[in-house]
Amino acid sequence: MTLDQEHLEGLAGFRFALRRFLAASETISRDAGVTPQQYQAMLAIGAKPGEPMSVKELSEQLMLTHHAAVQLVDRLSKAGFAERTRSQVDRRSVELHLTVLGRQVLEQLASLHLEEMLRQEPLLARSLRRLKGMGA
Repeated sequence: MTLDQEHLEGLAGFRFALRRFLAASETISRDAGVTPQQYQAMLAIGAKPGEPMSVKELSEQLMLTHHAAVQLVDRLSKAGFAERTRSQVDRRSVELHLTVLGRQVLEQLASLHLEEMLRQEPLLARSLRRLKGMGA
């Protein structure tokens, strides 16, 4: 596929909107005393439907090595945001849960992130429409 100026403008606009959101996300998280990676981990753990998340699943979700995910969970636990429990199904497996504090912080941060995402929506949508209209 040959990319013309319109494709490049659509891609650049989409990337710009994403970068603006990510920059705002970092500020939102840090202002609450949470690292962006801790917020992402709490979001992944909190969003897992119906069953607890494993460290392996968290590492996959955040594209981290297993060791880095374990360290992140250590920091979440130390901050009082998450806890580990042994699986009732497989005693070798560890399940991750948000604490009450972790759930409260996640709800506050997710709300602020949603507001920011909606602020970025016009540029994201415009860029995606432009690219979709070109068959990209």
